[in-house]
Amino acid sequence: MNVTKSYLKDLVYKVNGAAIEVHKNIGPGLLETVYHQCLIKEFEFKNINFKSELEIPINYKGFNLETKLRCDFLIEDLLVVELKSVSEIHPVFEAKLLTYMNLLNAPIGLLINFNVKNIFYEGQKTYVNNLYNELWD
Repeated sequence: MNVTKSYLKDLVYKVNGAAIEVHKNIGPGLLETVYHQCLIKEFEFKNINFKSELEIPINYKGFNLETKLRCDFLIEDLLVVELKSVSEIHPVFEAKLLTYMNLLNAPIGLLINFNVKNIFYEGQKTYVNNLYNELWD
């Protein structure tokens, strides 16, 4: 399949829609693990292809390391999704997402914070890397 920027934008839209649905049903202020489990169900309802708690491979100078590093979701092997339920997004969360995207060769990432009043306006941010910039519109 030839992946386009437009396809990825639609994928982000679907995942954001699932997050909004979860947030609308259970509200803010719960543990991240609760939102994670709810999103698994919502992705299943919406037929979104995902991997949960995917172990991220680390190859350091030709050596494969077991680091137990995991991302919350990898959607269609293209979109890395990191969940938070915090009062403030710190730069380290963004750095972590960008690193996961690079390690997984994913062109796009989504950071979702459930501890907000409105997911769409306050709780989600999309990130892209050089892989995304090389894609067609």
